[in-house]
Amino acid sequence: MRGRSYDPLKRLTDALAAAVLLVLTLPLQAVIGVLVRRRLGSPVLFRQPRPGKDGRVFELVKFRSMLPVDADADVVTDEQRLTPFGARLRSTSLDELPTLWNVLRGDMSLVGPRPLLVQYLDRYSPEQRRRHEVRPGMTGLAQVRGRNEVAWEERFRLDVEYVDNRSPLLDLKIMAATLGTVLGRRGVSESGGVTMTEFRGAERARAGRPGGLSSDAS
Repeated sequence: MRGRSYDPLKRLTDALAAAVLLVLTLPLQAVIGVLVRRRLGSPVLFRQPRPGKDGRVFELVKFRSMLPVDADADVVTDEQRLTPFGARLRSTSLDELPTLWNVLRGDMSLVGPRPLLVQYLDRYSPEQRRRHEVRPGMTGLAQVRGRNEVAWEERFRLDVEYVDNRSPLLDLKIMAATLGTVLGRRGVSESGGVTMTEFRGAERARAGRPGGLSSDAS
């Protein structure tokens, strides 16, 4: 079973697994919520519109890991906003526990291409846009092949590879590999920064031109 024939089973598995994981992690999420409130202030949750399957936009939810933007500050970078507490939260992926609600609601899947920014929708090549043929995932093939250290062109190639080859066995392999990636805290950020540089479009990605905003800034 693979491809479209796998999708109904995949959705059922996602919903059941997300429901169980939400119940099991609620005490931990409560503790993290209190710590985020004390260390980073309000709001505790980071909410941002992201494109899902077929480009439909939903609201992604996770724990905030950065200080809020200070309107009075002259320069506010991701490096300045990311505290040691926030860095630990991101490196362990504990900031993404609330995203299980997105999986339960059907916005996302446990495994699939990571949901990026809405403004990227008009920047994809037709081949890159195929990443939206499936629900975005909490983890995916690109994440276990390097996480945020993977260049944009390679990341999108891996996303499309997943779309074409999705199956129960591949999902199990990705989830198992994700544990190793998270425990090893590999690829949390792009080399030389605390987040992934902005995707400016297929041509600029091949030219290696950096951007500014992170795809996962919170």
